[in-house]
Amino acid sequence: MTDKKRGIHGLYAADPLAADETLWGRRSNPVTRRGFLTGSSLVAMSTAIGASIPFAHLMPGGLIPAALAQSDEPFVITGKDGLVVLNDRPVNAETPAHLLDDRVTPASRLFVRNNGIPPVTGNIDADAWELEFGGESIAREMKLTIADLKKQFQHHTYQLQLECGGNGRSEFVPPASGNQWSIGAIGCPEWTGVRLKDVLEFVGIKDDAVYVAYYGADAHASGDPAKVPISRGVPLSKAIEDESLIAWAMNGEDLPAMNGHPLRLVCAGWPGSVSGKWLKKIVVRNQVHDGPKMTGSSYRVPCKPVAPGTTVPDEDMCIIESMPVKSLITFPKSGIESADGKALAVRGHAWAGDHAVSAVDVSIDFGATWQKATLESAANRFAWQHWNTTVEFPQVGYFEVWARATDDKGRAQPMVLPGWNPKGYLNNACHRIAVQVV
Repeated sequence: MTDKKRGIHGLYAADPLAADETLWGRRSNPVTRRGFLTGSSLVAMSTAIGASIPFAHLMPGGLIPAALAQSDEPFVITGKDGLVVLNDRPVNAETPAHLLDDRVTPASRLFVRNNGIPPVTGNIDADAWELEFGGESIAREMKLTIADLKKQFQHHTYQLQLECGGNGRSEFVPPASGNQWSIGAIGCPEWTGVRLKDVLEFVGIKDDAVYVAYYGADAHASGDPAKVPISRGVPLSKAIEDESLIAWAMNGEDLPAMNGHPLRLVCAGWPGSVSGKWLKKIVVRNQVHDGPKMTGSSYRVPCKPVAPGTTVPDEDMCIIESMPVKSLITFPKSGIESADGKALAVRGHAWAGDHAVSAVDVSIDFGATWQKATLESAANRFAWQHWNTTVEFPQVGYFEVWARATDDKGRAQPMVLPGWNPKGYLNNACHRIAVQVV
């Protein structure tokens, strides 16, 4: 399919907004990457794609085809390969789905989510890096170097999912403020370090301990040295899970600079913001932590469902804990052409926060029918699970492959969008790719 035919690789790749105005006339309302419009024309959509849409009668009302909703803007960042930039101060960049096909996410493909300005750590003596311990509920205030951690505690390596709480924000209607992540703020590398619980046991915690939080070495984006960009935490019960790590390595190498070198927390299954980077201090609190990005509406959703666009008071917002069930199609790349009569191999990953994935199903008719994929067990708790299947298309034309995961509590991904929230968190709608059968 070529750009001249306004097909799968055209129009929205350069400027989704301009393309939308070309096809539909100037919009009166914003459109997300998932792309909802009312009164859209099947003829216009078919013309734009360059093919008929066999299951058009099953499309959710106003849905723009994935072929038109996708974006492929390139971005180069040191140590990264193929990421798409969303913001440059602070730097935030996500990974296109087809570049997340590896079972273990390479360091070069892990997304970047910064709240502040990273410290310069390229030429430091990493082993001399100090980690301080404090807070109302710490038994002994002290500092330990990375060399101390490596020498005094057993090392552990786990493959652990890391996902930004705002992954998928770009699809909410009405739009939510913040980095407009599509689907690429997720990864699952192997992390090496020491268990947080082992170190907490060594320094000692008091009986009134409730929360464990972090402070990093990154600077506030304003440049004000008195301000802290982010300081979040987790309940003690989460902090002392076996898989909660103080980590210095990813995939057997030093942490990448943009992912926390030389030291970070990894508390998998919860929003990535609880896994503090450039780790300088751990505090054990006798209350829910109240650092920057822990209060107000940050990393919180309405405690009860609300109508889209509702203003929700801070006191009615609840802290996000376990992330929802989700899946990703990593092969083939959206926009592929497939020969008529030939089965197409499809694969990807699925994960479910604190829980396991029990099933993955795929659809080629916009969710009217589903077929079960083969699902593998996780490498360890909190690792994503790989799935695969083959699909066959009934005729030539434009199709979409949708993936839907279900967790071990029976909760499945919504077909289009989950409940709206003011900050655009926790979008776990089905991932979909465009396929042109020729």
